[in-house]
Amino acid sequence: MASPTTKDHSHIDINDINEETQQLSEKDIVEKDMAPLPGSSIHRSSSRPQLDVSGAAIQGNFEEKDPTILLPNQSDDISHLALDIGGSLIKLVYFSRHADRQKDDRRKRKIKEGLGVSNGTRRSYPILGGRLHFVKFETSKINECLDFISSKQLHCGGIDSPRWPSDAPPSENAVIKATGGGAYKFADLFKEKLGVSIEKEDEMNCLVSGANFLLKAIRHEAFTHMEGHKEFVQIDQNDLFPYLLVNIGSGVSMIKVDGDGQFQRVSGTNVGGGTYWGLGRLLTKCKSFDELLELSQRGDNRTIDMLVGDIYGGMDYSKIGLSASTIASSFGKTISENKELEDYKPEDISLSLLRMISYNIGQIAYLNALRFGLKRIFFGGFFIRGHAYTMDTISFAVQFWSNGDAQAMFLRHEGFLGALGAFMSYETHGLDDLLVHQLVERFPMGAPYIGGNVHGPPLGDLNEKASITLVLNSRALCIGLNLTSFWYA
Repeated sequence: MASPTTKDHSHIDINDINEETQQLSEKDIVEKDMAPLPGSSIHRSSSRPQLDVSGAAIQGNFEEKDPTILLPNQSDDISHLALDIGGSLIKLVYFSRHADRQKDDRRKRKIKEGLGVSNGTRRSYPILGGRLHFVKFETSKINECLDFISSKQLHCGGIDSPRWPSDAPPSENAVIKATGGGAYKFADLFKEKLGVSIEKEDEMNCLVSGANFLLKAIRHEAFTHMEGHKEFVQIDQNDLFPYLLVNIGSGVSMIKVDGDGQFQRVSGTNVGGGTYWGLGRLLTKCKSFDELLELSQRGDNRTIDMLVGDIYGGMDYSKIGLSASTIASSFGKTISENKELEDYKPEDISLSLLRMISYNIGQIAYLNALRFGLKRIFFGGFFIRGHAYTMDTISFAVQFWSNGDAQAMFLRHEGFLGALGAFMSYETHGLDDLLVHQLVERFPMGAPYIGGNVHGPPLGDLNEKASITLVLNSRALCIGLNLTSFWYA
């Protein structure tokens, strides 16, 4: 242990530590469980900062879209940012430490400084915790994305970096990981506006990597949705592969995934989210995808679609299993009516269009699953957007054509698979070695698998919890010692 070099840090009053720890409530002490279990890996600061995804968990309630992912065991300071720049949308994932800059309790600060919390721009022991955040922008409004990155200084390490605030430009060698066609199309714009280079990652590889991370590491990520009923699915890590990944973006890709880094794009269709948005914009004058989706919730497709009952006088065609309400022809009713476009309600058009595209994607997905003998089909991509009717329609198509043998499953971070994969590509994160069961043992959510709210201790300031844990675990080491810094292990 190095000798003290300054008077301020030469001694720690053990009474301060005793008094500080004695004042901790039972709840605070319980929160020490956020520290790694004995024997579990924790990446310590080295020449290259590491991302520790062990124990990763969703923060927020079950209904929240694109919820933050908590990384309770993250120790190194990292400044990762990654994008998936598609034809319609930009998906962005970034890391933040979320340090609490407002704390100024003098005694706590004295103890923290004495224990070596701060040492220039480096920490002398690992503060645990961080978060992954998810944001989207329309590709046509890419300048809004660039302004967001600039305002949070994400290309320079983020506003919770020890270097912030700073007017210093990013390093000449600064890079941002990105995937999708826009990584090529807008590379010069990122260099011009932000002074950073785009390091391009393969799109299919990123999609699979992002999906595997979510399915292997994140509890309450995958779920089924049928007739308005949402049910979370427990994934058996030993029985995850193979599966079919259906990514519905502007177009649709269908990927057979056999393992980490083992996949094959087996099919796809050009009728996807871009089709719905494009035709919807022409037919309804809606200005955004979300506006079009919202419009569909008030629609009645029976005014536009030709149903089996319209053909059979209100009767089912039971011999082949078709009910009277089954769509025989999308938009088919319009050919027999003497009406113009303006005579139809925009909400009815939006719903008919949504059902047409969703049914076809669900059917094509099942036929490909059948082709390869796959029972598990995961749907992702920003076409879905957690929209209940879209998920119900896809689920119905898969169930109908499979006679109930297969089921559609969805992901809470459905639209960010590619961006997550690009984020993971900064380094090898050892997903094969993730101890996913630790998430249940060490960070219990305490919520039912079907609906309900997340219960358990609130997720407060991670640095505060980590410093509390440090004090609790360090008391024996501190007695009688003069300290400037040490590693907490």
